[in-house]
Amino acid sequence: QVQLIESGGGLVQAGGSLRLSCAASGRTFSSYAMGWFRQTPGKEREFVAAISAGGSRTYYADSLKGRFTISRDNAKNTVYLQMNSLKPEDTAVYYCASTSAAVPWTSAFRYGYWGQGTQVTVSS
Repeated sequence: QVQLIESGGGLVQAGGSLRLSCAASGRTFSSYAMGWFRQTPGKEREFVAAISAGGSRTYYADSLKGRFTISRDNAKNTVYLQMNSLKPEDTAVYYCASTSAAVPWTSAFRYGYWGQGTQVTVSS
């Protein structure tokens, strides 16, 4: 059974930083691409970032390039999302997801496994 457990969310002031973690279990973590998405009430889940199985390729939402960084540690079965220069509009529930391919995708429907989400709130 695949499990993805996010952590690291919380309340931060605008301009601050947070690092989200997602610990995976139940499958060979290093074989699959991972992604981060976020969602606010009443809106569709939005792509944030994705990383290939080996970690050599990364993709970002255009609006987040330069502020967010995705990385992974395959020895620890964990993927990270470093978020810097946070803005109030970054407030959302952030989800970690796993696809069944080595290459990363930007579309949520490509991901078959999801974590429970972690709340990030950025105050102005």
